[in-house]
Amino acid sequence: MATTAADIKPVLNRLRRAQGQLNAVIAAVENGGKCRDVVIQLAAVSSALDKAGFQIISTAMQKCLTDPDDTSDPITVDELQKLFMTLA
Repeated sequence: MATTAADIKPVLNRLRRAQGQLNAVIAAVENGGKCRDVVIQLAAVSSALDKAGFQIISTAMQKCLTDPDDTSDPITVDELQKLFMTLA
């Protein structure tokens, strides 16, 4: 994933948030937390991961549109669509 630091920062923030939420889920399960609380936290983890994935794909799409001749990490429109659909 060859991008700029500005592109990577929001993705890393989302992934770190998901990591913290997943740690909370694990702790809740280990400590016998309430089912509702565990499911809510698990949904938050899933959402954070999805958003990070969408951010990565969005960045790749923008890069393809602004610099279609860049061959450092070639990806086709079809590949981007497939990646996008894996998150949908």
